[in-house]
Amino acid sequence: MRQKGKIATWNDDKGFGFIEPFNGGSRVFIHIKALANRNRRPEQGDVVTYSVTKDNQGRTRAVNATLAGDKLIKKKPRKISASAILFALLFIGGVGASVATGDLVPQVLYWYLGASLVTYFVYAWDKSAARKGGWRTSEQTLFLFGLVGGWPGALIAQQTLRHKSKKTSFRVTFAATVIFNCAGLVWLHTADGQELLRQLFA
Repeated sequence: MRQKGKIATWNDDKGFGFIEPFNGGSRVFIHIKALANRNRRPEQGDVVTYSVTKDNQGRTRAVNATLAGDKLIKKKPRKISASAILFALLFIGGVGASVATGDLVPQVLYWYLGASLVTYFVYAWDKSAARKGGWRTSEQTLFLFGLVGGWPGALIAQQTLRHKSKKTSFRVTFAATVIFNCAGLVWLHTADGQELLRQLFA
């Protein structure tokens, strides 16, 4: 539910201030990033329309705010990348094919399937926590899940849940974990890798 108020105080150097709601109640914190039009600097007394949410400390703050005369820009939902999901599924299929031909033991396929499933739910948990302002899963933990074989599930989660699919630095590091994991899988097809698998699963 959107509300209206006026800018009661504004610190332009720091880019934040407080809104005094027209319907009464406590003042609401607002940051410049909450405004749809960031090129327009708020001034004390400006009328503002906004929605409210709570941060990780439970404090009320304004989001999706527009000053009088500005229009709220609705973000277009990002499209799901079918190619990314297809790549993850083809990878799992390739591991299954290697198992069928005897190049890999079935436990490797089970590992990838299990790790991907767990990783998908970890992403879903983190997405829910982000919406509710709850305890987040660290990016390092997400990278670790991908590195040990859960990256197909992570890739599917990024697209279907629209989570961690936009931040460039995260995507670059995530891609590195995929490359390292795939390199490890290739090594398992070598004579030394095959010997390790025989020792582990003989």
